Amino acid sequence: MNADRIMDICMLAGEIMLTYGAETYRVEETIERMAKSAQFNNVHSFVTTTGIFLSFEDSTKGDMMQMIRVDDRLQDLNKVTLVNQVSREFVSRAITVDEAYQKLEEIAKAPMNYSPLLLHFSSGIAGGAFSYLFGGNLYDVVPAFIAGFVASWSIFTLQDYTKVKFFAEFTSAFIGGSVAIFLVLLGLGENLDQVIIGTLMPLVPGIPLTNAVRDLMSGDLVAGVSRGAEAVITALSIATGIALAIALFL
Repeated sequence: MNADRIMDICMLAGEIMLTYGAETYRVEETIERMAKSAQFNNVHSFVTTTGIFLSFEDSTKGDMMQMIRVDDRLQDLNKVTLVNQVSREFVSRAITVDEAYQKLEEIAKAPMNYSPLLLHFSSGIAGGAFSYLFGGNLYDVVPAFIAGFVASWSIFTLQDYTKVKFFAEFTSAFIGGSVAIFLVLLGLGENLDQVIIGTLMPLVPGIPLTNAVRDLMSGDLVAGVSRGAEAVITALSIATGIALAIALFL
């Protein structure tokens, strides 16, 4: 098989998986399996939260190595599942090299599995549910829903205008908290603490924190620590944003 083409396929598969929320050990396992199925020797991969390294030995070209940097970190586990399916079909020889590359390009270019409006609406539902779950009453569900919707919309919009992920999280927490405070002050809710908790819960970095623990358990210490640090900084950004809103308006 063409070594350059196989390298491109492996790197594209790894980039999609790492961008959309896959654990680093899963990315390493997938691209190594794909490269080995193409009959290359001495296959080695090293994946961090921001980069992918892959090397293998080709009988004609000798040792080959490529590295790509991954700056975007999004959450769409449906794309991770689709890439896993393509890798299985490629390893089992159910699809050709060109078909595998075409499918991966289609996955990379495809829009998110759910529309932004549905994601914002779901964040509002989650905010209202968490508000009630943490001791609020039915009157607190509505302001938590509205504030959760606004916070989700804010972080989605701000990420398009700024490259600083943590600034977007800080600002969205501040906006969502401010909306929650004003709605309660206007009499739309009764328990401000529960409304704020419900507003912030959809912003909590659940996937990075879970992946950090799984990476550490699998022995990927660099990736686990970096993902854990990212989750901690995200939590601090959210906490700082809501603290600023409380300090200004209460």
